[in-house]
Amino acid sequence: MRFVRGNHKGQHILCVEAAGLLRGQVIETRQSDLLEAALEIGPAGLTALGQSLANGAVFDVEAINFLPPLPRPPKTVCVGLNYRDHTEESGYDQPDFPTFFARFPSSFIGHNAPMIEPAGSATLDFEGELAVVIGKPGRHIAKDRAHDHIAGFSVFNDGSVREYQFKAPQWMPGKNFDGTGAFGPSLVTADELPAGAKGLKIETRLNGKVVQSSNTDALVFSIAEIIAHLSEAMTLQTGDVIVSGTPSGIGHARDPKLYMRDGDVCEVTIEGLGTLRNPIARQ
Repeated sequence: MRFVRGNHKGQHILCVEAAGLLRGQVIETRQSDLLEAALEIGPAGLTALGQSLANGAVFDVEAINFLPPLPRPPKTVCVGLNYRDHTEESGYDQPDFPTFFARFPSSFIGHNAPMIEPAGSATLDFEGELAVVIGKPGRHIAKDRAHDHIAGFSVFNDGSVREYQFKAPQWMPGKNFDGTGAFGPSLVTADELPAGAKGLKIETRLNGKVVQSSNTDALVFSIAEIIAHLSEAMTLQTGDVIVSGTPSGIGHARDPKLYMRDGDVCEVTIEGLGTLRNPIARQ
């Protein structure tokens, strides 16, 4: 199933993609956590919610303002340097433990929403990535059981303001500018993809030109390994999002550098998940 959250004529909607259509219902404020509640129940809850939405009204996709599939995850943890070619182009030695940093929901935008090139900087860069959504919570999760804790997957563009990312050894400020974390267009349940989302082509295009192209098989730390490492330190909660890393091709590593500018369009496509598209707008 593929769950889509959005606004339609001023009303909040929750839909599933069914036979090429978006079917669903208007969600009142008190029902805004329907998807989160289904995640808490598990696969049976997602199935029941999907079946209910599939019997709902048809919404014109062109009239929908897409929202992030999960607008307020309990936590979002990103993984840096998780493709060897990207680590090399960035000038780092490949670490033997995942490089983790946090992203906050204030930076999130949905499919088709503008990514914001912030005032005072001209170094907004693209990073196409696979996003993982946690279903079953847990601590000290063994690698061979990690896939049991995955509810689904989505597409993420970890828009990075490089000027601020490298002002200090910690990357967090440059990774959290408002309007730079594109997320969507849908949450695709894990049963629609290979275990751990292995073997999926991932591609980023800027103004139609391919700038990143790889496969999730090239992840240094697999999704299962990431979940195991993270859960050594913290309880993974239902609805947590893990953004798993970007392959080579980033604009900052090019000569000349290639940053996103006002009027550009960036698209990230992951096989089996679809395309996340965002125009770029100067603040």
